[in-house]
Amino acid sequence: MKYVLLQVFRWFGLTEKLVRTRLDKFLRTHRTNSRTLDIGGGSGPYKKYFPNRVCIDIKGGEGVDVICDAHDLSVFKDGEFDCVLCTEVLEHLHTPQKAIDEMRRVLAVGGKLILTTRFIFPLHNIPGDYFRFTRYGLQYLLREWKRVEIKEETNTIDTFSVLFERLGFQTNMLFNKYMSWLWLVLAKIVPQLWWLVTREYGEVERKNKTKHIMTSGYYVVAEK
Repeated sequence: MKYVLLQVFRWFGLTEKLVRTRLDKFLRTHRTNSRTLDIGGGSGPYKKYFPNRVCIDIKGGEGVDVICDAHDLSVFKDGEFDCVLCTEVLEHLHTPQKAIDEMRRVLAVGGKLILTTRFIFPLHNIPGDYFRFTRYGLQYLLREWKRVEIKEETNTIDTFSVLFERLGFQTNMLFNKYMSWLWLVLAKIVPQLWWLVTREYGEVERKNKTKHIMTSGYYVVAEK
């Protein structure tokens, strides 16, 4: 039954994750042949965009070149890399500032950090899920960097779509666990309601206009 449902979901595109699709597009835009430190890259889902990479992880496995902790990159020299890739890892680091500082140290002057992380997103890969980051928190962590670009992954309405997807993948429904596909259907419908939100504010008093008060995560490009 489970296999049949999975095939049906794939047929209708219900298993095509919004986050994964957008993440792939972002990383493809920043592909490089430069020497790259891939932090927590594991088997290397994005190694096609960063072929000259050295992958580190806290555990050995397929695609892992060096076993070490992102908080301590002392195995590498100062300025050894032209690029550091850190995708979906920062929220799993117990001391993010220490890790960010280490990433900066191993980058050559003018080198780039390409980073993605979560903001409004469910627990995942527990128990090693420590933080969620706002734009302003990321700006503070990267305050020593020369140039920092931060982009929201989703707009406010699309964020609900991401949450519905995760409900479909990470929960069972009352009476019948296979009914979770209803959340996946809602995830495809919700983005069509983008026009309902015409203005967003940074506080309930509605004094300061802003954009994307809810986003599933952020994409960052920072230069040393």
